[in-house]
Amino acid sequence: MENPGIEIYNSVSEYNKMLKHETKHPLVSVIDFSKSDPICQFKRTFGFYTVFLKDVMCGDMQYGKHSYDYQEGTLVFIAPGQTYGLYNADTYIQPAGFALIFHPDLLKGTNLGKNIKDYNFFSYEVHEALHLSEKEREIVLECFKNIKLELEQSIDKHSKSLIVNNIELFLNYCMRFYDRQFITRDHVNQGFIGKFDNLLDEYLQSDKPKYIGLPMVNYFAEQLNLSANYFGDLMKKELGISAQEYIHNKLIDVAKDQIFDPAKSISEISYDLGFKYPQHFTRLFKSKVGVSPSEYKTLN
Repeated sequence: MENPGIEIYNSVSEYNKMLKHETKHPLVSVIDFSKSDPICQFKRTFGFYTVFLKDVMCGDMQYGKHSYDYQEGTLVFIAPGQTYGLYNADTYIQPAGFALIFHPDLLKGTNLGKNIKDYNFFSYEVHEALHLSEKEREIVLECFKNIKLELEQSIDKHSKSLIVNNIELFLNYCMRFYDRQFITRDHVNQGFIGKFDNLLDEYLQSDKPKYIGLPMVNYFAEQLNLSANYFGDLMKKELGISAQEYIHNKLIDVAKDQIFDPAKSISEISYDLGFKYPQHFTRLFKSKVGVSPSEYKTLN
């Protein structure tokens, strides 16, 4: 291992071997953790996509800045190269639940390979996991079962497309389930949106645009303790526009007020709002309002 406390698994077969799980296919595996021996807690980095279905609260996960005790029936998505887990070499736990792991090479030349970046939940933080209803859990297990059944077959020219299509179906279900979670957590989401709006107002009323630059989605996601992708998806679901577009709209609203200040030139306004170049401000303003800042001033 490259670092005490961090285990590196670059291949599906390496991870299967650690769990004493038979490798049916070199690029994909469905794992039933109840059939594994107790294992030590380590931080782990995978070279493949990983989806955990956690069935017990075992406190074995840390991802990014957060640790998490899972509710029963929680899905966690981890992209290749990300590090997760907790380091405690003296503690053995009996893992429970299931995992679907698949290597990026499996997706080469497939429709899913072209679109895998659309599944933003692979870069969500651990506390943004997907909490399943009982019915949703049954659907997930059925998807895992179908993938596992295909892995039991002898590999032939149809194997790759059937396996990948089943993985894609599973991920599409997860997109639906996340949409449901955004809706059912609406009261929590509204709280985030209100905080974001306040943070954005405070940012624009301060000197931060001059010294830090334009307000960026990543900055506010971090302030809200959310991953950028989860925050972006949340905004899109709640407001119908992207977080970036919301920021741009707010910038233009502030600019409209400042344009009528006789003490300020268009260039000064653009720099005060965080634009490096006045022409970038003018371009955004015209795209939003339909006329340039100078024209807007004369029209009003």
